[in-house]
Amino acid sequence: MSLETSKKKLQVGNKQYIYYAIDILGDLKSLPFSLKILLENLLRHFDGKRITEADLNALISSVKPGANMSEISFFPSRVLMQDFTGVPAVVDLAAMRDAMVKKGGDINKINPLIPVDLVIDHSVMVDQAGTKTAFDENVKLEYKRNIERYRFLRWGQETFKNFRVVPPGTGICHQVNLEYLAKVVWTNEENGELIAYPDTVVGTDSHTTMINGLAILGWGVGGIEAEAAMLGQPQTMLNWAGVWEE
Repeated sequence: MSLETSKKKLQVGNKQYIYYAIDILGDLKSLPFSLKILLENLLRHFDGKRITEADLNALISSVKPGANMSEISFFPSRVLMQDFTGVPAVVDLAAMRDAMVKKGGDINKINPLIPVDLVIDHSVMVDQAGTKTAFDENVKLEYKRNIERYRFLRWGQETFKNFRVVPPGTGICHQVNLEYLAKVVWTNEENGELIAYPDTVVGTDSHTTMINGLAILGWGVGGIEAEAAMLGQPQTMLNWAGVWEE
């Protein structure tokens, strides 16, 4: 199968987008929406090595009764982190940057390969409540207690591409994810083409799945899995869709 044959063009105003059409793989009307998103993800990253035609066919047939479990490699569009798990990830990036300096390499090459948003919310404490000034006072205390950490995170945002920090007092990470970060459709320029693809996310909290309320596929994962995704590695998982008996 040629990956080029699955590419379709979509003209919107003065912009032309390329998207990967899964209908070249057959009649998929009965395939659950979530599996269509995963199928597009596999198709877009199809290389004949990490992702093969067998992987595509296994996902399509997985909804049939008695289908065997199959492992797939999922590449999320972005990563959501909260401060407890996000800070170690930035520390790792900083360590990689230092290692590059020692080797005389280009430090600008050390960056997350996909967009990463770190929302500072898990460390926030409530010292005052029930007054008009409670919010402002709590935020001031938060900065006072964690100023060194926040300076480090700000350095990370200014230093690394694809990395943003949402400051304390903005909201919990899942609310921020739903109201501000989700795009539904993402775009990225590759080889002179503007590629459009579904928004998918892995986040370092079990409540990341709240994003499914916007029809965006999301998984809650651990810090190691999120950091692997940040560095361009796939999330391997078993597809359980059709594991039942007739």
